[in-house]
Amino acid sequence: MNAVEAAGLLSPEMRRDFAVVIPALNEAPVIPELVSELRAAFEEFDLDGEVILVDDGSDDGTGDLAEREGEGWENLRVLRHRTNFGKTEALVTAAEATERTFLVLFDADLQHTPDEIPRFLAKLQEGWDVVTGRKLGAYQKPVVSGVYNWLSRKVFSVPVSDLNSMKAFRREIVEELPMRHDWHRFFVVLAHSRGFSVSEVDIQLHPRRAGTSKYKGRFRIFSGLMDLLSVWFLLLFSRKPMILFGFSGFALILLGLAVGAVAFYLRFVEGMGFRPLLYLVILLETVGFVLLGIGLMAEMVAQLHHEVDSVRRRLR
Repeated sequence: MNAVEAAGLLSPEMRRDFAVVIPALNEAPVIPELVSELRAAFEEFDLDGEVILVDDGSDDGTGDLAEREGEGWENLRVLRHRTNFGKTEALVTAAEATERTFLVLFDADLQHTPDEIPRFLAKLQEGWDVVTGRKLGAYQKPVVSGVYNWLSRKVFSVPVSDLNSMKAFRREIVEELPMRHDWHRFFVVLAHSRGFSVSEVDIQLHPRRAGTSKYKGRFRIFSGLMDLLSVWFLLLFSRKPMILFGFSGFALILLGLAVGAVAFYLRFVEGMGFRPLLYLVILLETVGFVLLGIGLMAEMVAQLHHEVDSVRRRLR
């Protein structure tokens, strides 16, 4: 389905009940084209949603330039962060600033064009909670992206092939998910784990028109792997932390008892004293009981979190 066909299917409510969220860090060179193409797309497809550009601590006048380029266009709003907080925080800032039902997360570098927006809105109108794009075309980091997407599919069993691309989703999802720093990369994973429906559309990837990528460096690869591990741990044990800490604690306590029995036998039956075994018993028992204590406290925190979630749902 092309953009024109998708736009023709949109209801009057869908045409205005959305906000395009654009995190931007030092993107001044591309801002004139970005605003111009967004305005043209809104006019061509008869869209009346919001465009929220979040200047994430830019030092090149990105926010000011966006306001000048969008002068007279009432659909555009520019929000600012005092410093660079990150893409996840920019998404949260925009979600808190709008009352529109649906959000479209759109990159400022124009590697995806505004013509894609109607296709995402059409999928949301079909009833999907999250729609993510599957990139078609040459990609600057195919190996890293491919490995990350493959690992995520295997670890989290998400029904899509590309997790880091243009997205559209219900705003309420942002309010429900634990949106920690850089966890926008796991938005689809977290949403799927909460039972939200997820779909995918093919979108064309274009070369960056100006500026440089903000996602480079070996540290980001390491950071991404650590975040993946954190999300896996959260999803697996957040509801039942005692499974991990309790099992580990009991295992160490039982092992300590076994080693203690061996030490007792050697000392009082064989008449052989072996002090390192005593130290090992003390270590195993201490760590085991500490893990049990951590597990109990984690269960209390999990129960408190569940109660807070229940109250929040009742207040909606």
